[in-house]
Amino acid sequence: MSSQSRNQDDSASPRRRLSREERLRQLLDVSWRVIGQEGTDALTLGHLAERAAIAKPVVYDHFRTRNGLLSALYEDFDVRQTALIDAAIAASGPSLEDKAEVIASSYVDCVLSQGREIPGVLAALDGSPELAAVKRRYQQAFIDKCRRLLAPYAGSQGVSQAGLWAMLGAAEALSHAAVIGDIAQAQASDELRETVLAMVARSR
Repeated sequence: MSSQSRNQDDSASPRRRLSREERLRQLLDVSWRVIGQEGTDALTLGHLAERAAIAKPVVYDHFRTRNGLLSALYEDFDVRQTALIDAAIAASGPSLEDKAEVIASSYVDCVLSQGREIPGVLAALDGSPELAAVKRRYQQAFIDKCRRLLAPYAGSQGVSQAGLWAMLGAAEALSHAAVIGDIAQAQASDELRETVLAMVARSR
């Protein structure tokens, strides 16, 4: 596809002046498409401006740097993941098995819904201390959510911090394996559910 064709595909239609929030949403959506079609390395602020058919200063006003753009993309992913998990928790049953299923299926579902784009963003986040700190902040928020959710079923000391980090590592690895097709989505969810149950059992 030519650069001109891509620009036409990714520009707002019909053309009108977008609010700042609408422009941010447009730029994030175009960024995800760039990653999906061309890979994370292709995502620069200049290329994003070209694909979105807007002036470079507009993109720089939103993100300042490429690291700022990557941080915004991870936050965008985390917001969707949090909403998905919170909705599933609200609709789940009262047993430990219900909660473990919610954690497992929601995590894997959200990663797969983003397709192959999110592993590239995660890898890029590990590429600098600044971005790694952003990633760790959202990881810690997820761990804290799981700790609170599982506390009623754990021992008096609760689920260990080490166990929660191990669970998160398993969640990331299993989800990535499902994204690239090494295992099925159901296999990833089932294995992660068993990991959560085993972690809680060890705490008792």
